[in-house]
Amino acid sequence: MNIHHNARLTPSGRERLVRLAQSGLSPKAVAETMGVCPKTVGKWVARFDAEGAAGLQDRSSRPHRLQRPTPAETQDAIVALRRQRLNGAQIARDLAVSPATVSRVLRRHGLSRIRDLDPPEPVRRYERDRPGELIHIDIKKLGRFDRVGHRITGNRIGQSSGRGIGWEYLHLAIDDHSRLAYSEIHPDEQRGSCLAFLFNALRFFRRHGIRVERVMTDNGAAFRSRRYAKALRWLGIVHKRTRPYTPKTNGKAERFVQTSLREWAYARAYETSDQRGQALAAFLFRYNWQRPHKGINGTTPISRLGLNEDNLLRLHI
Repeated sequence: MNIHHNARLTPSGRERLVRLAQSGLSPKAVAETMGVCPKTVGKWVARFDAEGAAGLQDRSSRPHRLQRPTPAETQDAIVALRRQRLNGAQIARDLAVSPATVSRVLRRHGLSRIRDLDPPEPVRRYERDRPGELIHIDIKKLGRFDRVGHRITGNRIGQSSGRGIGWEYLHLAIDDHSRLAYSEIHPDEQRGSCLAFLFNALRFFRRHGIRVERVMTDNGAAFRSRRYAKALRWLGIVHKRTRPYTPKTNGKAERFVQTSLREWAYARAYETSDQRGQALAAFLFRYNWQRPHKGINGTTPISRLGLNEDNLLRLHI
């Protein structure tokens, strides 16, 4: 007979079970006869021995002890002490409550972690009034490769021989107002490459009628160099740097990095990194001229420059 560990016995069934056990059958034999497990046999026999026939009746499933909710005053006191940056053990000691109660209250109020006491700084969205008022500059490190990787092909054979081919760096600049963007690939992120990109980016924006007034960068060594600062002073451009460890300050550049990765660098399986680099110009044209930009109400960056048809045609050619 199959034993059903969750079989439910009626009071009469329990009485039969006890009689079978008292007749001398082994617990295993009784269990097989009644369709329960031997542990259940032992439980009902023990109840009968302790309480008689009354022990075989149904009982309430209500627990013997019920958890009482923590008084509101105690919860308020726990939260108040937590906001003074006390840990759970200190709060439990000061209020003479259990650490489990403190933990439960803090979790309910979203204060379990110490960083929860400092709400995140609200996002401050801004947009400069005119093109060129602020240009964001950033750099993204990309791995070089000489064949399609295993993440695309699914083939890991010989993948180790392709390692160590090196890195290349995507230097990029984006206008805060129009979102017009320019990118180049350089072999490093040193001062010489950063200066070369700066001059080329300024030429690009000038061709589109934009006079750059300010440049924002992070705090990389090249951007903090004296030569970089001297070049900007000579060009009459104000240099703004982001606050340390606050990449969202340069949020438009960070966003353009993600768009570049998604729609260019990782958009398809390139045979080599050189082939990927050759596709950069096409991506930039699509981004600036054809791709609707959500941040500027679905228009294109080129449309925000206020150029007439002749200028647009000349730039397009």
